[in-house]
Amino acid sequence: MKSAIVLCSGGIDSITTAYYVKKHLKYKDIVILFFNYGQKSLFDERKASKSCSNNLGAKFKEISLPELKLLSASLINIGGKGKKLGRSDLKDTKKESKKWYVPCRNLIFLSYALGKAESLLLKEKKKSDIFIGFKCEGNDSFPDATKEFINRLNELSNISTEGKFKIFAPLINKDKEDIIIIGKKLGVNFKNTYSCYVERKIHCGQCLACMLRKEGFYWSGFKDPTVYETEI
Repeated sequence: MKSAIVLCSGGIDSITTAYYVKKHLKYKDIVILFFNYGQKSLFDERKASKSCSNNLGAKFKEISLPELKLLSASLINIGGKGKKLGRSDLKDTKKESKKWYVPCRNLIFLSYALGKAESLLLKEKKKSDIFIGFKCEGNDSFPDATKEFINRLNELSNISTEGKFKIFAPLINKDKEDIIIIGKKLGVNFKNTYSCYVERKIHCGQCLACMLRKEGFYWSGFKDPTVYETEI
């Protein structure tokens, strides 16, 4: 039986990745790995990730990393507000993106995923592949969200783990609209995904993540099912 560990934040990219692993790649035994690092949208991210786990018949595993919040200067998990964006602001998002960067977050997450894979190999004799929902970010990519980063981490896995586990980012060449189209074909219910960076009961509609979500649906040609606070 093919086993997989899928890192999941509850957003469009990671949940579509989980569906891709289950329905396209045909992995049967899946762990949805969710991280609590003090993010403002923790409750909604967890809810979406658990919903994904239930829908796919996967196991749900949460790892708590409180120290990551203490290291962070990101608006994702410290006080402060990002800029309220309009569509024209998306022409250049590099400056705004930096406000939301959590230092080495993906490196830390994937290190834990490798540890989880090693544990499953030693305890249950399961060999797991690891998947993460990176998408194409062009020149705006964070340093730990690139193809080179994945390649180097796979080299490190090869010399540092018993299982020599492989990390895959199957959507890394895709834009948001492409991922939405793929997710639609795989049966993702996008109402059950959560993207907003701001602590709200519903999507704020104006942070960088919300604006990129809106653009993704616009260019995909599919109706956006999301309820946004700015449109109420």
